Amino acid sequence: MGLLFRSRKKFGPLILNFTENGFSSWSIKIGRWSWNSKTRAHRVDLPGPLSWRQNKR
Repeated sequence: MGLLFRSRKKFGPLILNFTENGFSSWSIKIGRWSWNSKTRAHRVDLPGPLSWRQNKR
C-alpha cells in the first residue's frame, strides 16, 4: 500500500480538494450541511459520530 497525497484549501464555505494528479473536486459546507461536486452527495452531520447522506446519482 503506497502513500496518497491529498490537500484541501478552504475559502470560507468553499473547499477545493487536490490529489497528486491536481484538482479533484470542490465542496460547499454551510453549518452541518455539505455538498460534494464529485460524488454529488448531500451530507448532514448529526450529533455524535453519525451523519446522513443522500446520493444524487
